[in-house]
Amino acid sequence: CGFCAPENSADLIRHVYFHCYHTKLKQWGLRALQSQTDVSHCQLDFQSRNIIPEIQEDFLCLWEYCERSFDNPEWFYRHVEDHSFCSEYKAAGKENHVVLCGWKDCDCTFKGRCKLREHLRSHTQEKVVACPTCGGMFANNTKFFDHIRRQTALDQQRFQCSHCSKRFATERLLRDHMRNHVNHYKCPLCDMTCPLPSSLRNHIRFRHSEERPFKCDYCDYSCKNLIDLRKHLDTHSKEPAYRCEFEACSFTARSLCSIKLHYRKVHEGDSEPRYKCHVCDKCFTRGNNLTVHLRKKHQFKWPSGHPRFRYKEHEDGYMRLQLVRYESVELTEQLL
Repeated sequence: CGFCAPENSADLIRHVYFHCYHTKLKQWGLRALQSQTDVSHCQLDFQSRNIIPEIQEDFLCLWEYCERSFDNPEWFYRHVEDHSFCSEYKAAGKENHVVLCGWKDCDCTFKGRCKLREHLRSHTQEKVVACPTCGGMFANNTKFFDHIRRQTALDQQRFQCSHCSKRFATERLLRDHMRNHVNHYKCPLCDMTCPLPSSLRNHIRFRHSEERPFKCDYCDYSCKNLIDLRKHLDTHSKEPAYRCEFEACSFTARSLCSIKLHYRKVHEGDSEPRYKCHVCDKCFTRGNNLTVHLRKKHQFKWPSGHPRFRYKEHEDGYMRLQLVRYESVELTEQLL
């Protein structure tokens, strides 16, 4: 995968152990797919299937009076699971008994040890299955199958969102999506609202924070996440990292983005302007060019915190501005 640990061999050992664990999860994912005849295979880019999280420290157990550390994630997760087996039931009322979570600063209680084991994964971030194609890891098989079903062909996506017109393969995926239209967490720095605390943290990190903890070892470049850093590191390589898979095409590039752009322009004929302004009918080849046009030519604005406009394909084949449900009534009236 290209990982390098020039300063500490322990980092490399910990990284290789996680590869072993990740390979096991991908095998579980393959078996799960083989047992479900109605679920197709993942269609995402397989280039990332061996990419694993950045692990900067040993895995530390924070169960009360324990604090053992591990360099092997499998040993760590099984060790934490043993705590759940040993946890004693406590009285909760005259007849009820509950088992307590002994993790640091956690006071959750559960009716059985099975629920406690599931809960402990929220502390350890343990995943139980991985996609054999793209390598994505998931907390349970349901989320793994959702990952596959989100890639279902458009003509099989029968459930449509009434707010933004997106389509989904199952009713449950639609319900999960609808929750995103109910935003409860407001950014303290702008007007942006988010459906989840994790979404709000990501918003603040990417929109308001100047911190760039991921730094390139070869130049002054720094970024906010590991994916961007890995993309940047490809620019330092003399050999092209990606090759066009189209038959009889020898095009190569150092970034996946360049390969996809090449494929759309050369092999899919995507050089025709498909983004159309609904005000003056001017056309553009890219959505962000239309966004600039709407802002400068027609003085369109959106609430602070929202990164871009969204576009939807209409019956005539053009991508036009999609009326999304913003918190700001002012913007909705402006679009209408």
